[in-house]
Parts: sequence; C-alpha cells; structure tokens
Amino acid sequence: MKPFRERNPVIIGGIGLAVIAALIVAAFQAEDLPIIGGGEHHSAAFREAAGIQEGNEVRVAGVKVGKVTGIDLEGGHVRIDFRVDHGTDLGRRTSATVRLKTVLGQKYLALAPAGDGSLTQQIPLSRTASPYDVLNAVSGLSRTVDKIDTLQLAAAFDTLSTTFADTPEEVQGSLRGLSRLSKTIASRDEQVRTLLARARGVSRVLAERDTEFQKLVADGNLLLQEVNARKDAIHRLLVSTSELSDQLTKLIAENKAQLRPALDNLRKVVAVLQRNQDQLARSIQLLAPFVQAFANTLGNGRWFDTYVEGLLPPPIVPQGVGN
Repeated sequence: MKPFRERNPVIIGGIGLAVIAALIVAAFQAEDLPIIGGGEHHSAAFREAAGIQEGNEVRVAGVKVGKVTGIDLEGGHVRIDFRVDHGTDLGRRTSATVRLKTVLGQKYLALAPAGDGSLTQQIPLSRTASPYDVLNAVSGLSRTVDKIDTLQLAAAFDTLSTTFADTPEEVQGSLRGLSRLSKTIASRDEQVRTLLARARGVSRVLAERDTEFQKLVADGNLLLQEVNARKDAIHRLLVSTSELSDQLTKLIAENKAQLRPALDNLRKVVAVLQRNQDQLARSIQLLAPFVQAFANTLGNGRWFDTYVEGLLPPPIVPQGVGN
C-alpha cells in the first residue's frame, strides 16, 4: 500500500475540501437531518393558508414546540408542513388551528393533541380551522371602496326614486332616504378615500414594525409583572406601618402619666436655655482665646512648656567686658 506522504496532494486536498464543505452544510441543515434532526415532521390540510408563513411558531397549549417548515398547494387545499420537538405527544385525533399571535396579523399554528397512539398521517380538513383575518378584510374594504363610483350610485338611487314615484309613501320615503345617504357619501367621497388610504398606510407600517410592537408589549408585560410582584411587599410595608402606629399609640397611652412630667421638665429646661441664650453665646465667644492658647501650649507634644519669670537675677556683666 502506498504511504500517505507519497499520494497525490491535489486529490487529498480536494477530498478534504469536499468533506469540510459537507460538514458545513450539515451544520447549517442539522435540523433537517433524519437522525439528529430537530424533531418530528408532520403536515396538516387547510382550506386556506390564512396568512401563516414558513418559520412561524407551532404551539401546544400556548407553549412553543416547533415551527412551520413549508406551505404548498395540494389538490384543492393547502398543505402546511411543520416540525415539532422530540417528546411532543400528538395523538391520532390531533387537530390544528391557525391563530393570531399579535394584533398586527402575525400567526402561529396551534395543535390540540387528542386520541390514542401517535400522529402518523396528515391532519385532515375536518380537524383544521383558519381564523378570520381582520387586517386583510380592512385592506380589501379600502380597495373596494376606492373602486365605487359614488356619483353613479347616487344617480342610480335618484332614478330608482323616480321610477317608484307612484308607490306608497313608505317606500318613497325609504328611497328618498337612500338617495340622500348616497349624496352625502358622494359629497364626502374624497375624505372617505383619504381616510381609508391613511388607515391602509398605518396598517402597513404597523405590520412592518410587528417585531418592535411585540417587544414593546412584552416589555410592558414584564413591567406589570414586576409591579405585581412588588405589590405584596408594599402591602406588607403598609400593614407593618399601621401596626407600628397602633403600638406607638398604645405606648403613649400607657405611659402618659410618666411622659407628661418629663415633657414639662424638658419644656422648662428649654425655656431657661432660651432666656440665657445671649450669655451662652458670650461664654462661647470668650472660650475661643483660651482654647487657642491651650492648643498652642500643647503643640510641642505630650507635655506643657512653662517658665517662671524673675526666678533668677539678671546676669551681671563686668565693666570693660565686651567693650
């Protein structure tokens, strides 16, 4: 057998690069691998996709257990493929529903496990349901209203009123009311169109900012949870304060006889201090020089420097010395 070092390095390098590329692809597609994949694959049949998209969450009892992996048209219905985590029990009678996740139209697939055994076949149309998409309905209404010729509609109501001129008064009154209504709508046609156009623009902006809006709602929910968590602490603080107030009230009531003389004496002492306030201020002012001299005396260490003036006679200098 030829030694490894003598083999063609180009072939060895090509094989190594192919193996590395395969490992990279497997790393990015690990969830789709049959053995080490991210879960079990299932599908459900729906009459319409209802706005759900690939990558949306799959939930069981509100808990995320997987995601939607594909949406395809199959015959006369829509097939939604999804994957759930290992260990998610889905019985034979499991049902699926497309539900709204946010008020801006984001969806998720909700599963309701039921029945014995395991889910091995596609969930049929009889056990699936789709929500009514309000956002699409409003957008459709705005587009429909834009196409209505309100002037022609008013003319049609006028013609209808003229045709029914010989009918009873009740019918004529109804037609006249419809005519006035159509004329009112026609006179406000531009404002209605502007309103619907702006509403459509706002809906589109909100739909584009769905993630930020969802994060804002989630942060607000966390704030409310924290406030709710602190509610018990605040309640305990108020209860403890109330109990302390009751105890202080009882303490004062029980010791009122002893506290009154003490307070009277304290009041007298305060009165004496107020009367002698000027003398106390003068005493403090005169004490300042003494404290300064005392501090200077002790400035050389832990002793006093003193001297006695006149204890010895002055020195006698003989005449002629120093001249």
